[in-house]
Amino acid sequence: MDMNVDRQVARPGAVDSVRTDWTVAEVAELFRLPLHELLFRAHSVHRANFDPAEVQISTLMSIKTGGCPEDCGYCPQSVHFNTGLTPEVLVPLAAVVDAARAAQDRGATRFCMGAAYRNPKPGQLAKITEMVRAVHDLGLETCATLGMLTRDQAASLRDAGLDYYNHNLDTSEAFYPQVISTRTYADRLDTLKTVRDAGLKVCCGGIIGLGEADQDRIELLHTLATLPEHPESVPVNQLVQVEGTALDGQAPVDPLTFVRVIAVARILMPRSRVRLSAGRAGMSDELQALCFFAGANSIFYGEQLLTTPNPATDRDLELLARLGLRPAGTPLPA
Repeated sequence: MDMNVDRQVARPGAVDSVRTDWTVAEVAELFRLPLHELLFRAHSVHRANFDPAEVQISTLMSIKTGGCPEDCGYCPQSVHFNTGLTPEVLVPLAAVVDAARAAQDRGATRFCMGAAYRNPKPGQLAKITEMVRAVHDLGLETCATLGMLTRDQAASLRDAGLDYYNHNLDTSEAFYPQVISTRTYADRLDTLKTVRDAGLKVCCGGIIGLGEADQDRIELLHTLATLPEHPESVPVNQLVQVEGTALDGQAPVDPLTFVRVIAVARILMPRSRVRLSAGRAGMSDELQALCFFAGANSIFYGEQLLTTPNPATDRDLELLARLGLRPAGTPLPA
């Protein structure tokens, strides 16, 4: 076993150090550890950096659905696929405020707005900055995913009160062309730099189950963990297969492989929120419990993520209670 990896994650005092110089070989060694050893190490890092009983809750709203010119092979919002989805225009400001208030009442601390754009036009961005400002004024953290941004657009969103910008890498750079052809990996990295340079926090992760190999998962995790700054939020999605998309019919991911991805993400990025994201509707309670133990400490809740199903809010709160977990921001039990 590589002693650098062993020192990083095995001894008290080393578990919470932040590195951005991981090698692919180190990440691969972690990924291939015996599962119980990997879980022990990941949970140790988790406890060193977070309250292990706390789960941050976000809500995601699609503010503009469908009609996207990109050809992301997993996405029902692409104009390249016939999935039966009816494109919709940007929703009214009042609808966003109502949804944000409802999410806040159910315990969400962050409200995320997603729009199916390649890159927003000036008029579209002006309306979205109004939405960001209104949600921010409610006292919620704000997040948006709108495609690629210019420096001026990122600055406008920041000035309106945006806290986080989501822009996923999706998979490894090597496998990426098998999934998307209309936007390059370099485009995605450039967008991450643009929003980081504007002073926004970064939400960036990937999707497991696109047909990639373990090596692609390792390389994705390595890319995330060697960004100049780790993303503050790292969403780990399990592919939600939608009939009509290019990636419908993929073999399901081994649940324990998914847990490995969560655990390695936690070790590599010890102070990031690792979000158990899309695909939870198809996960057993036991799998989700393992993911929380492995270091996942954030979820999306609400019955829909953009256009795909998600567990009902009450079901999520029930599961957290059964596991002895609680939403972030709620008081400790007496």
